[in-house]
This record gives sequence, structure tokens and C-alpha cells, in this order.
Amino acid sequence: ARVRRITAPNPGFMTGPGTNSYLIGEGEDIAIIDPGPAIPAHIDALLAEAQNSGQRIRWLLATHTHNDHSPAAAAIRQKTGAELIGRPPPEQGNQDRQFLPGRIPANGERLAIAGCSLLAIDTPGHASNQVVYLLEEESMLFTGDPVMQGSTVVISPPDGNMIDYLDSLRAAQALDAAWIAPGHGFLIADARTAIDRIIRHRLEREAKVLQALRSLGSGTLEELVVKAYDEVPATVHPVARRSLHAHLIKLQAEGRATKAGERWS
Repeated sequence: ARVRRITAPNPGFMTGPGTNSYLIGEGEDIAIIDPGPAIPAHIDALLAEAQNSGQRIRWLLATHTHNDHSPAAAAIRQKTGAELIGRPPPEQGNQDRQFLPGRIPANGERLAIAGCSLLAIDTPGHASNQVVYLLEEESMLFTGDPVMQGSTVVISPPDGNMIDYLDSLRAAQALDAAWIAPGHGFLIADARTAIDRIIRHRLEREAKVLQALRSLGSGTLEELVVKAYDEVPATVHPVARRSLHAHLIKLQAEGRATKAGERWS
């Protein structure tokens, strides 16, 4: 009863059916988690949903500032005066530079907004400024991109970090939510099991990366991706190289891989 989902019309390889925006609250004042991309039709749909329900958008929360999650906030704020909540964009990467929150929640802070209690947890890894929000009344975890329905997320250095990502997944898992409301796709039941599946998949991929290193002796990202991601189409390899790079940086930090020039061993 406290949650409505409107999916932006930006389907694609990286976004699945599109970016999910969630309207939170039952009373006169409501919040939006991840306003989404700055697509006029999507912005109009969010504003119309609130207006038709006789509600006012008072808060705009972003899980992170990738360009498919937060840019609509600027236009909605201009029309409603809503407060921006989340973390500002990091310096590196293709980020929404207009998302400058007036309120930055502390890790573990409970936000009393829209008649609900939202627990904010820092979960860097996919993005360094990633936050997940647990709607405690519904035991529903809004994850943005760290957990997506039907696929794994790309970890793209330097802003993306595989060590942080795995740690963040475990932190989200410890919340033991009944439901995950992802940034892309549909509701996921049993958050603990779903996140465990993602962690297991990442560690299996890491094992394949190590196997590729041992098989080749040394290799560039272009050479290693062919072996470490041999089950995915070659057209996906340019994207897979980003997560491969993140795995290699993790292995290097753990003393299990080394780099000389462009070659990894």
C-alpha cells in the first residue's frame, strides 16, 4: 500500500525494462526513490501520478547518481520544491552533476519521511556513492543497481570497486528484507537468498578469472575476457571487460594477481 512503481521508458541492454522510480507513502506528502532519467514523458508520469492521487512530492531520494537514476530530480524539484536526499556525485565517471542533495543521510540513519521509516545503508561498489533504503514497514529493500532482477550489475573501475561491492552485498543481506525492489526489473522475494546467489556468481566468476590467468600465463584485458567470459557473446565483451578489470584489481589487492604494463599475471 505504501509503494507504487513507475518504470521509465528507457529499456535497453544496461537498463532491462527501464529504470524503476518508486513513489513512497500513503498520505498527502510522498517521496520518490530514484526519480530516473530526464525523459520528459517519465517526469510527466511521476508528476501526474502524484497530482491524480491528490498528493505532493516532498522528497526525492537517489540510490546513486548514474544518469539513468537521478537526473529527473532537477525538473521535479523545480516544479515541486522537493528536498533532495542522497549522496553527491563523485568526481570520476559519467555522473549526474546536478544532483546536489540538501540532506546526506549518515550510514545507518533512519529517515522519517512520507509517514514511513527508511533505513539508509551505504553500499559502495557499483557506484562509490551508492545507498540502499529499507522501508521498514514493508520489509522492502530499494537497491538501485547492486541487486537487479534477471542480471548482474557491471562494476566499472575506478568508481566501481569489487571488494566494496561484495562487502556491500553482505551488508544488504544482513538486513534480511522480505522483498527487494530493484532499480531495474521486478520485485524479488527473499532478499537473503537472492543476494547469496549474486555473491556466489561473483566468486565463481573470480575463479574463472584466476583460471584464465593460469592458462595464459599473462594477458591483457582483451585476451583475458575471451577466456573468463567465454559463455557470453563477443558483443558483450566490451562491457564484461569493465567487471573483469574490477576482479583483477581485487585479486591484485589480495596479492593473487600482478600487473606489468597492460598485462596481468
